[in-house]
Amino acid sequence: MGKGIGGHTKPNSGLSDSWITPKFIVDALGPFDLDPCASSPQPWACASKSITLPEDGLLAEWKGRVWLNPPYSNVWEWLNKLARHNNGIALVFARTETVGFFREVWEKADGLLFLRGRLFFHLPSGERGKSNSGGPSVLVAYGEANKQALKNCTLAGAYIGLK
Repeated sequence: MGKGIGGHTKPNSGLSDSWITPKFIVDALGPFDLDPCASSPQPWACASKSITLPEDGLLAEWKGRVWLNPPYSNVWEWLNKLARHNNGIALVFARTETVGFFREVWEKADGLLFLRGRLFFHLPSGERGKSNSGGPSVLVAYGEANKQALKNCTLAGAYIGLK
């Protein structure tokens, strides 16, 4: 209970505990080697390797380029691990004023893409959620190649380079 929009989540509607990244986002930024927060079932893969519960993706070894749509109940710990891994992109709420955002994003990330509009996540069936995410979203890049992927992608939004 109380988990946020990510691989393992609790929606406002009570329909599901899992919200899946819209496919067009992963298609615009991929391919990725690892999704440590994948849902099971999931209508499309976000990476070539997925970690699902009950395995703990936070404790697992990460290799390659990571796609991270973390459980928002513990987003800062996940972003800390991605920052240390330094090869991936995360999708999180744009809570730019929070202590965690300052510590894990403003101080460590290489680039940001603030997405235009609010996202509609998907249910494990592939069906689009009936309501939008309820907040603005940002893609956070760690590592130069991922910074360039955000800067050059076709997703609507505002890009900011940090390093």
